[in-house]
Amino acid sequence: MLDILTKLNNIAQKDDINTYCFSVSTEKGIETLERIPANPCQNCYSVAKVFCVTAIGMLFDEKKLSTNTTIADIFADELKQYGIPQKKWEHVTIDHVLRHEIGFSKGFLDIDTEDITTYPTDDFLFIVLDHELTYDPGTIRVYSDAAYYLISRIVTKICGEKLDEFLMDRLFNKICCREVAWSKCPKNYPVGATGLYLRTEDVVKLGRIYLNNGLWNGERILSQEWIDLVLDRGYEFSKKGKGYAKGGMRGQCLYINYNENIAIAWHSFDLYGKTRAFFEKL
Repeated sequence: MLDILTKLNNIAQKDDINTYCFSVSTEKGIETLERIPANPCQNCYSVAKVFCVTAIGMLFDEKKLSTNTTIADIFADELKQYGIPQKKWEHVTIDHVLRHEIGFSKGFLDIDTEDITTYPTDDFLFIVLDHELTYDPGTIRVYSDAAYYLISRIVTKICGEKLDEFLMDRLFNKICCREVAWSKCPKNYPVGATGLYLRTEDVVKLGRIYLNNGLWNGERILSQEWIDLVLDRGYEFSKKGKGYAKGGMRGQCLYINYNENIAIAWHSFDLYGKTRAFFEKL
């Protein structure tokens, strides 16, 4: 394990990559290397979306929803309240949301790049549901943080708990996360897509769950069926190098490799995509 950390550190040093911290998980445990002193609890940016996918997986395993459940069915009351035709959302499914194939023509609701004080309303759910659907669902992939704000609200609508509260007992406490915080919208719902603050060593624990086919220390967290769906359909994890990975806008990453039975997470400040060197040279 130390050889892997040394290799990653050497790549970062040679390529001048501002990576704060690496955590590596093997069957022997977790080792962490702090390269640059920083607040150990860092923004995961879009790696947060994998945690959203995990929450949906838990509801899927509890048979409280399916990937074919429609947004119109979930938010029937809200659509009526907002005066939005239910027909607009009756063919958009959770699968489409997870794949970013809702029908949006552009990304929006990105709190990392947009000034939310300029939004026309503080009701982010209305902003998403009212947004124009330019394409038929399932035809065009348009990456948008709006999709994963919708995931956050779906969790609450289905189970009555906010996303961070839902995952606290079912995930964060079980894997012994030391610190957890999630940025929230003006209505006090986690934004879902970004703004999840965790230590690197706690991010990598989620990778270990996916490597262990849904188990953490022998306890079932996710079903094998859900793990297979995530990897087959590309629910945020995509093929990178010899494994699967999900990255964030500043070079954050969660990487899993089934052949090597290894998970790696890192937090970075990478504006130029230099962290791709890790995938190419691992």
